[in-house]
Amino acid sequence: MARKRRIGIGHNGGPPLREKRHVPPWGKGGIGQFFTWKAKHRAAWRPASTDILLSRQARAEALGLTYEEYTLEILERGRYLQATDEAAIAAIRLRRGRRPRRHL
Repeated sequence: MARKRRIGIGHNGGPPLREKRHVPPWGKGGIGQFFTWKAKHRAAWRPASTDILLSRQARAEALGLTYEEYTLEILERGRYLQATDEAAIAAIRLRRGRRPRRHL
């Protein structure tokens, strides 16, 4: 027969806290610049206007890339891909399946 644990005064009857620890989104270390980074990340992916969004989308489709891939190239390297950048476009297409999607 299973033995019941005795609950002391002040206990709320919830599960023990030591069995499975919650890991916050910033990991096990200190919080550091997590929320600043998160806000900057959102701001970087927000286009300045609808015209810019539509323009990037059209350019990305013309090159065979997604909007995210095309915009990431602009944000990381500061350059706008052209049809003549075949090697860079091929490298982006190769990375498609390897990169896990992360949403904040």
